[in-house]
Amino acid sequence: MATAFISGITGQDGAYLAQFLLTKGYHVAGLIRRSSSSDTNIERLRWLGIAGEVELLDGDLGDLSSLIRLMQAVQPDEVYNLGAQSFVAASWQQPLLTGNVTGLGAANILEATRIARPDARFYQASSSEMYGQTTDETQSESTPFKPCSPYAVAKLYAHWMTATYRDSFKMHASSGILFNHESPLRGIEFVTRKVTDGVARIKLGLTRKLLLGNLEAKRDWGHARDYVQAMWLMLQQEVPDDYVIATGRTVSIRAFCEIAFNYAGLNFADHVEICPTLMRPTDVESLIGDAAKAQAILGWQPKISLEDMVAEMVEADLARHKSRMAGSHVGELANHGSQ
Repeated sequence: MATAFISGITGQDGAYLAQFLLTKGYHVAGLIRRSSSSDTNIERLRWLGIAGEVELLDGDLGDLSSLIRLMQAVQPDEVYNLGAQSFVAASWQQPLLTGNVTGLGAANILEATRIARPDARFYQASSSEMYGQTTDETQSESTPFKPCSPYAVAKLYAHWMTATYRDSFKMHASSGILFNHESPLRGIEFVTRKVTDGVARIKLGLTRKLLLGNLEAKRDWGHARDYVQAMWLMLQQEVPDDYVIATGRTVSIRAFCEIAFNYAGLNFADHVEICPTLMRPTDVESLIGDAAKAQAILGWQPKISLEDMVAEMVEADLARHKSRMAGSHVGELANHGSQ
């Protein structure tokens, strides 16, 4: 039985990846940061029905010694570093925390793997936000990076550290440059989930308005369930490398809203208001990924359409609010990010 170790296992990607690996017969161990609210942190694993099937181990991406001990104890065949302060907007308010967790945290887990489990295959969750204010129409593995947020800068540090460990220590270390990917497990602070949750609340008469920031930013959105399969495929290759994972389709936040509101039989224009305080200091205008390399080498293709993903998210949020209205809290998700 192969063993996988996942940092960020309680987040959206970590939960879906754990579920996927369990279907492949893996023993799955995950890093959790002990806190007073740690019990709620596993709600995503409960939502998928796998909370009792994974091994959860205390540790911290900021503590190299704890990571080394965990690598020695677990002896993983594959290491997936998904842990991060992953909310771009929050990185402006917490730039040092973001750098320590998202950037230096990756260096810590790389070093722990090199010391305690050098033959393990390593995956780093890189981000399309690293492209920033790119002038290229589409973004591939060869597109220059121009990060424009503390989060993107931290992700770029982690990305280059992964490449450096691969080249310097001959580690099987790969990075997935993942474009935006969502699901019902996305944290409530992210705009996509904020939209689908808002649609559900409006549909059920719990509120009338949804406040949003920049509606014109365009993103390439896929489903997290598709994207975690690409992570696994990277580590099955004989040669480690970096891959863009994307759908090749971009739509604006406005268009995403219209899809969600239309699905619920609502008029987007009647309910959405622009709130200037929700605007970022700088924002990436448009991202659209070129995943030709992943398609050719990994044989990966996205399977779930944007429209189907949005429908799934709206239905999940309707179910959550109906459950709360009925006085039941079964199946609710904790509203926090993925680290």
